[in-house]
Parts: sequence; structure tokens; C-alpha cells
Amino acid sequence: MPEPTPLITHLYSADPSAHVFNNKLYIYPSHDRETDISFNDNGDQYDMTDYHVFSMDSIDGPVTDHGIALSAHDVPWVSKQMWAPDAAFKNGKYYLFFPARDQEGIFRIGVAVSLAPQGPFVPQETSLEGSYSIDPAVFVDGDDGDKAYLYFGGLWGGQLQCWKKGGEKENGMDGLVFDASLSGPNEPSGDEVQALCPRVAQLSDDMLSFVSPPRELEILTEAGELIRADDHERRFFEAAWMHRYRGKYYFSYSTGDSHYLVYATGDSPFGPFTYQGRILEPVLGWTTHHSIVEFQDRWYLFYHDCELSGGVDHLRSVKVREILYDEEGKISLA
Repeated sequence: MPEPTPLITHLYSADPSAHVFNNKLYIYPSHDRETDISFNDNGDQYDMTDYHVFSMDSIDGPVTDHGIALSAHDVPWVSKQMWAPDAAFKNGKYYLFFPARDQEGIFRIGVAVSLAPQGPFVPQETSLEGSYSIDPAVFVDGDDGDKAYLYFGGLWGGQLQCWKKGGEKENGMDGLVFDASLSGPNEPSGDEVQALCPRVAQLSDDMLSFVSPPRELEILTEAGELIRADDHERRFFEAAWMHRYRGKYYFSYSTGDSHYLVYATGDSPFGPFTYQGRILEPVLGWTTHHSIVEFQDRWYLFYHDCELSGGVDHLRSVKVREILYDEEGKISLA
């Protein structure tokens, strides 16, 4: 199948979070911009400052840019780098979850609220208490009383490896402390070391706080063992996403420096999840980040690559491909 063309061409967009609201498909990506910052393992070249919201009435139809829905200038606690966001609908309101560096340079996750899916979104004054790292993905479980869960985490520039146990429980952090010396590619390694896990926490009914501190989301091999840190083709790196299909929970993510999009399945939103396979092979560019959504009775994978920018790593563009499920629920590209 030929490589799809970018959906958005008048600006650079990445990390697409796609949802169906009011029978229309909405895309909540990050907004890449030109920068002179050199590529580095902390991701400083991804210097984004705002979010646009896009919508489509059909998968082959035109894309509407609704303009800036939220800017870093609107958020008191943010210093820079508003990275990959996600959105959800509950209680008659729309919620935008987004990561950014706070005034101390530490990534936190914020929440902004709107009465319309396209925004504009009004941010909370402070970040989500007990939040850390990047790539929030919010999942509202309509089959379980509309309980909502937030999945997050990202290695290297996303700082997940910087959080370690060692302090007393405070501010919802459950004893975690931040160690800046672990920034960059300093994650644990070795065939006997467990891979760092993504995080999950149930959200309160008003979507503005955690019910309890975030916990680790275990990803297991087919043999039921925790994935190891040196298993770079299967371990979690970033780009958490959750969806349900025929009663099963599907947790998908990026493997990071091996550049695959992969997935695991489980029977609970808290896991554990068992690795199932790859969804997408490496694309042009270092990062790979996605979402999966059902729209008009078909399933789609939204992702990004650097084709439009000629391979410039921090200038990416959103694309979409249809996916299929076999009788066992295995995912493949159409």
C-alpha cells in the first residue's frame, strides 16, 4: 500500500490524539515549529508552545483547523515544551490533558476545560497533583460507569527514569523523588533488569485529580514474565494509548529507540497487559506516536512521520491508515 499523504500541510503536527465527538472526528496533536535547537537526547528540539484542534466529517474529507485552543502563555505553571496532549468528554465538558515543563524544568501534566470539543480550553491554575513525565492518554470506560483513567510516561527527555522511590509520601507522589542526574538515556539496563513501566491512575469524577497515586502498568511477555529493560523491541518507551475492542483492553505504545508501535491486551484498565505484536514499523523520523479510534464503523490508526519536512526530526506531520482485527482480535494494517 502506498504511504498515505499528510492530513495537515499548512503547519507541522505530531502525536495525534483522535476522538469521535458528536459524530465528528477530532484530532488533538502537538504543534511542531521551526527551531535552531540541535537534536539531543533530552528532546529540546521539540520546542512546542501551543495546540491547534482539527476536525473531519469523514476520513477522506477536508480537515478543518479550529485555530489555537490553548497556548503556553495561558498556563501559569508552564515554562516551555507543551508536548503530546489528549482529550476526553465527560460530565458535559471536554478536557484537554497536556504535558509541559514547570518553572523548575520538570515535566508535569495539566488539565484544561471547554464546553466545545474544539476549545478554546481554560487551564487549571496548577498542574495535576501527583503527575509527572509526559504523554498523557485519558480513557473513559463507557462499559464501566464512565470511570476515567490517565495513562502516561516517557523515557529520556520525558523524565520517567528520573523518578525513584526514596521520599515520604506527599503531594500524591507516593514517596517518589526527582533525580535530575538521571536525565537523558540513563535508564536501567541489562537482561535481568525490569523495563520501566508506564503509569496509570484513576481520575476523579470531575476529571481534575487522581483518586489515588499513579501505579505501574505491567507489560508481560507471552510467557507471562515482565518485559526486561534490554528488550528494546517490546519495552515501553512513550506514547501510551488505550482503547477497547470486543471487551478487551488494548494498551499500545512506542518502543522509542527501536521505533515500533506495538500493543498489549488485558482484562482490566489497570493491567497487567500481555504483549501481542507490532502495529506499525519504523517511520521516517526518530519519534513515533499514535492513537487508535473507531469512526463510522471502521478502525483507524493516526500517527506521524517527517515526510513533509524532508526528514527533519522535529517537524512532523499527521497521517492516518485503516486497521483491521482478525477473529482473535489481532491488529493488522489494512
